[in-house]
Amino acid sequence: MTIWTPELGASESDAKPIPRYRQIAESIGKAIETGELGPGDRLPPQRQLADRLNVTVGTITRAYNEAHHLGWVQSRVGSGTYVCDQNSSTASAFSMQPRECSDGVIDMSLSFAPPHPWRQQCLGEVLASIASDPATVAEVCEYQADIGTPHHRRALAAWLDSLSFPVFGSLVVTQGGQHGIDLCLRILTRPGELVAADALTYPGFNSAARHAHLKTLGIPLDEYGMDIAALERLCQRQVPSLVYVTPDQNNPTGVQLTEERRIQLAELARRHNFWIVEDSVQYVPSADRGTSMAHLAPERTLHIFSTSKLLSGGLRVGTLQVPDVLRERLGSALRAQSWMVPPLMVESACRWIASPRAQQLHDWQIEELQFRQELAQHRLAAYHPRGLTRGSNLWLPLPEGRRASEVHALLDQAGVRVATPEPFCTGSEPAPQALRLCVGSPDSRDALERALNIILEVLEDEGTSPWSTL
Repeated sequence: MTIWTPELGASESDAKPIPRYRQIAESIGKAIETGELGPGDRLPPQRQLADRLNVTVGTITRAYNEAHHLGWVQSRVGSGTYVCDQNSSTASAFSMQPRECSDGVIDMSLSFAPPHPWRQQCLGEVLASIASDPATVAEVCEYQADIGTPHHRRALAAWLDSLSFPVFGSLVVTQGGQHGIDLCLRILTRPGELVAADALTYPGFNSAARHAHLKTLGIPLDEYGMDIAALERLCQRQVPSLVYVTPDQNNPTGVQLTEERRIQLAELARRHNFWIVEDSVQYVPSADRGTSMAHLAPERTLHIFSTSKLLSGGLRVGTLQVPDVLRERLGSALRAQSWMVPPLMVESACRWIASPRAQQLHDWQIEELQFRQELAQHRLAAYHPRGLTRGSNLWLPLPEGRRASEVHALLDQAGVRVATPEPFCTGSEPAPQALRLCVGSPDSRDALERALNIILEVLEDEGTSPWSTL
């Protein structure tokens, strides 16, 4: 550990004092430039430096984060903050960038990709490259084809192929996975019709179905995925217009649809003439996936994917692959909604996926999710959690006598946010007593471990209750 200490002055710019955290970050940069700090040097612990400079620990945290964003340093969980080798293209490749939370809460309620500074850096780089390319700037300023330009669609199709997803039919560029769901419902259903999904499924589908004034029916779900026999019994009474499935990682339970049931679903769709909407946004690597429904029944399947879980949720760029017969209907729906997906965002996504760091970020994320899953499943093993080895979600059944709403409230009071099953219930299906934990959401492995400790404490203390009764 170095004994380096920055010298802070009363620097001003336009008569306004420069914030202390920025002065400290700039001092780090200057010390690296002059050689006072060299590659691999460890910066002083935050509290120690705060005492030396007579500032708050929060100021030092912001300064180190600023230096991290600029690529000067990298943080190693449980070890400290170190100066990067500026001559190495992978200096900060696999360091974690904390996301600040003002109230100190560890949020495991939302299914986010694990944080990494490359997400911001890559987007900044592609935007800068676009800005320096006058021809591209001129292109993205113009109206474009409703389903996307040919070169954008080719780039996205090549990306899907590299991820081992089937490429078939017509590819349409969407504003993310949720937009893809909405488009499917718009072109395949009319108000009042019946649609089916797992009894526990992605809330975005249920919400879109309600807004489309559709009747939803939940199909029983077990450890092998959707109960296709139950779906067949439904078809004998009333055939749904479509069946929505997430066969590789059910959200929230993490269950996968078996190969046998995938084949049965494809055969049932052909026999009863309903559509299959396959949502692959909750990404898992190809080695962990089964056969795509788009491969088993390409003439009956619409396939949804998005950049949100691999690159950035803020891009709002996704793909919807459909049988060619639906291409004109989709184009009409897109024109009625927004005419086209913003071409600037699509160009940004296409440049990002073409960069070498896109694959490096993908590989890091898979490794990181595996570590987090194994940690969470090991710590909570007594409660029999369920999740894919490299999946983003963990399904935690609660012990006998514990209510999801009660445990949720206790965890919230203790500073950990989780998801209860109610939003995932399709139709009028009852909610089980369980919780969904998103292992990718916490800022770091350390934050995840703290959250798991709190969850264990709450589950092991059966004598507490957040409720007051009269």
